[in-house]
Amino acid sequence: MKDHREQVQEHERVQRQEQEKEQERERERQPGQKYLVLTYGCQMNEHDSEVMAGILEEMGYRPAKRREEADVILVNTCCVRETAENKIYGLLGEFRRLKMNRPGLLIGVGGCLTQQEAAAKKIRDRFPYVDLIFGTHNLPRLRELIEQAKESRRTVVELLDRSEPAPEGLPIRRASGVKAWVVITFGCNNFCTYCIVPYVRGRECSRPPENILAEIRDLAAQGYKEVTLLGQNVNSYGRDLPGNVDFAGLLTEVNQIKGIERIRYTTSHPRDFSPRLIEAIARGEKICEHVHLPVQAGSNRVLRMMNRGYTREDYLALVEKIREAIPGAALTTDIMVGFPGETDEDFAQTLDLVERVRFDSAFMFIYNIRPGTPAARLPNQVKDEVKRARIKTLIEKQNQITKEININEEGKIYRLLVDGESKTNPRMLSGRTRTNKLVIFPGPPELVGKFVDVRITRGKLTHLEGISE
Repeated sequence: MKDHREQVQEHERVQRQEQEKEQERERERQPGQKYLVLTYGCQMNEHDSEVMAGILEEMGYRPAKRREEADVILVNTCCVRETAENKIYGLLGEFRRLKMNRPGLLIGVGGCLTQQEAAAKKIRDRFPYVDLIFGTHNLPRLRELIEQAKESRRTVVELLDRSEPAPEGLPIRRASGVKAWVVITFGCNNFCTYCIVPYVRGRECSRPPENILAEIRDLAAQGYKEVTLLGQNVNSYGRDLPGNVDFAGLLTEVNQIKGIERIRYTTSHPRDFSPRLIEAIARGEKICEHVHLPVQAGSNRVLRMMNRGYTREDYLALVEKIREAIPGAALTTDIMVGFPGETDEDFAQTLDLVERVRFDSAFMFIYNIRPGTPAARLPNQVKDEVKRARIKTLIEKQNQITKEININEEGKIYRLLVDGESKTNPRMLSGRTRTNKLVIFPGPPELVGKFVDVRITRGKLTHLEGISE
């Protein structure tokens, strides 16, 4: 039975949702200009896109459902891998016809790709109908840049180097009323030799803890149940701030905020996963038992060339400590194959590490050259056919492990926070376990935003299936 306070909060949440739906319907009825934000890349890019949407709505624009009805299209780009970059160039090519049919359409391209001057110049020269090009540090000036682009007959280009504290107080239109991204750090100081992120996102900059906590308290007041703390390396949060501030302390503070029921975070660097942090996660009842811990490779020689700052022995010892302190924790990871100079023996050590750890899932990808990174200049680049063979072997190995782990979940009951309708089956609902496993199950739409106990009936490779209890 819910107490009176919980009943009042539930009533207020339902009223708020109905008001938001009515406001959305009203926006649909009203004439006016519309916008569309297309996002490529990581969760940080998704959060940046929510800020772009917030700025556009503050300017009077409302969301468009299709490209053809948008008056402003912003593309938020990624450049971590070549495949993402090629997708963006292909997309911009498709926009030529849109621009021909609607000359008043404003097309803007921002994010990590355009933060590189060479890429920005390529876009300007190759796609002259793009009206605005901006980088990762330009969001505080987006309104002015859009107005400037509307008045200019030439492509407006502005790429700022971040030389000031992280921006605060920007408007934001969150994609969900249940879960929210909360950025705690911008940029990265690790300089892994293959990674372009420090060059396009800048050096690490932590937000003041009081600002983060105030944002999360406001989210709780709005009815959000779950937050994910974001950073290129959340573990190193606070090192650039005065006083005794660290990620373990921040997690402990967030765990005490009423209304927030689940706390997630990404991404963690193995080198900075301290005993104090493990203890904070183990003790925080709201902190989910899921650790995304990118290993990248299982060979010490390759890890050293990558400048990862740990050995395979360090990593395996850390995994053991995490599993000892947090029973049932799910571990996921990132793994790269084909780093320059990677030998068959190096790859065999990666496979061995995968078998030892038994990750719940892994994001596996082929190394490709990112201009401007140290690894791009290394000798002994691995041949494409070797990379393809290795990634196939790795995927088969990890998929086998993932399927075995998911089948073992059958019969168990988990409490899920219902996200919404399944993206693959609109007649089903979806939610995630505390260990971040996606569960699809039948149920009425009224369950969205609520906690439901679900019995797992089938473990599949990409998700679990279940029925509500």
